[in-house]
Amino acid sequence: QERLVEVGGGSVQAGSSLLLSCAVPERLFRYNALAWFRRVPGKDRDFVATINWTGVGTIYSDSVKGRFTIFRDNPKNMMYLRMDNLKPEDTAVYYCAAKSGPSESDLQAAYDSWGQGTQVTVSS
Repeated sequence: QERLVEVGGGSVQAGSSLLLSCAVPERLFRYNALAWFRRVPGKDRDFVATINWTGVGTIYSDSVKGRFTIFRDNPKNMMYLRMDNLKPEDTAVYYCAAKSGPSESDLQAAYDSWGQGTQVTVSS
């Protein structure tokens, strides 16, 4: 089964920046919207950001708006999440996901392909 692969997590101090990358198999990447979600232990997976096929349309959760930037490199089948001014409450496992169709969506149920996740830990 084809899977997405996230890299770039780590342990940083509050106020720092991290860049998460997601390698997406071409079959799942082309003409499809992508997204980032995150999960804190003991809680449901939450929406972070989504981007449409062209890269023009994006949606962010209120908790990350203005600090995180989602973007994609279509020729390379890659998606990224630039995280600035990280806070301890951003600590979570971050997952990238792909859906069928070009339009962005903040609904977890819309996504049918997922990565294994990468841990981000932010200390105060």
